[in-house]
Order: sequence, then C-alpha cells, then structure tokens
Amino acid sequence: MISFTKELRKKADSIWEANLEHPFVKGIANGDLPLENFKYYVLQDSYYLSHFARIQAIGAARAEDLYTTSRMAAHAQGTNEAELALHEKFIKQLYITEEELAAFEPAPTAYNYTSHLYRVSDTGSLGEIIAAILPCYWIYHEIGERFEGKTPAEPVYQEWIAAYGGEWFGQLVQEQINRLDDLAAKASDAERKKMTQHFLLSCQYEYLFWEMAYTLEKWPISDTRLLSSKRRTENV
Repeated sequence: MISFTKELRKKADSIWEANLEHPFVKGIANGDLPLENFKYYVLQDSYYLSHFARIQAIGAARAEDLYTTSRMAAHAQGTNEAELALHEKFIKQLYITEEELAAFEPAPTAYNYTSHLYRVSDTGSLGEIIAAILPCYWIYHEIGERFEGKTPAEPVYQEWIAAYGGEWFGQLVQEQINRLDDLAAKASDAERKKMTQHFLLSCQYEYLFWEMAYTLEKWPISDTRLLSSKRRTENV
C-alpha cells in the first residue's frame, strides 16, 4: 500500500517539477542568476523562516506526546540556528546594509505564504501543520540533491546548494515525512483531505516564492506605510 506522503508527492508532481525547473533555481545551479535577485530572495526568505520557526513551535505545542513536542521544538531551534545563521552569513557576503535591513518589507507572496501557514496552525491539527510545512523541507532537499555537484562560479550559490543537499538536512526531511505518514494513518478521511489541501497549496506557494524573487515582486501601490505600521506592530 502506497504511503500517504507518496500519494501527496504524486498529486503534486506537476507543480513539484515546475519548482525544480524554475529559472530562479536553475539560475543558482548554473551560476547565472543575478546577485540582485538572490539578495532579494535572502531578505524575503529570512522573513519567511522567522515565521516558519514559529509555526514549528506551534506544532510542538500541538503534539500529544513529549517526544514529538521535543522534536518539533528541535526543528524550530534548527531553523533559527542553522538556516537563519546561513542567511546571516549570506547577508554579510552580499554586503546587505543595515539601512536595507531596516527598510525591508515582505513582498506579497512572502506575506501570503506565511499567512497561509498561520491559518493552518491556528485551527489545524499537528498533521495539518506538518502537511503545510513539509513542502518547504522536501522541495529544498530535492533541489539540493538534483544539483549536487554543480559548481557555479558564485561561491554563495555553491553554499546554498550544499546546505540543502546535505545528509543532515535530508534526515530532518525524512523525519517529517515519516511523522506525517504516522499521523495520517490515525487521521480521519476529513483530516487527511485537509492535509492534502494544505500540502498542495504550500507547493504552489513554494513555486510562487521563486517567481517572486525572479521578478523582484513589489506591492502594486508604492505607498507601504500600512505595511510599515504592521511590521512595527508585529515586532512589539
């Protein structure tokens, strides 16, 4: 019998391949992506990951056993210590200034993707939360594996590929895949349907995230005072 996550992967196949073939991703592997686009991506992804870690922590609180709570908390800590640390390194390598960091605003896609995750975490089960966050793990690892051995001339691109194709990250991905299969086996048909919907929507958002960075997406109206006010509120 095919596992739940294999069913999810099969249902997501077209959008999955579109992720791996997106010109932003291939531009990193080939080394011809303009650094301006990667710089934009790093800032937006740092924003995304800061919220992703919070979603992982909510999942820890939603778990019904202490072991799962500890593991989800460890994933949240890992996001902070490993991935955000990597982004901090990229920020230095790309000479992103304090002024640029202070002026940062989340793009529409980054804001909408994190909002999707918060909506799932607000009302969903642990299985629903993991289904929503799993594409971020899984797609990145497949990108790292697919482009392993690529040596783009830009060192920061080499480091990005190596980070997500590594054994350590692969173990985290497999852990969450196994956890979702275990939870799905105990879930009702209605809950599994929600898990599927969350997973597929997050796959779409992963694609949109590459597109956002490739096009340097902006809000349609240039006045961002509302966003600035919201950012200050979120940081309180």
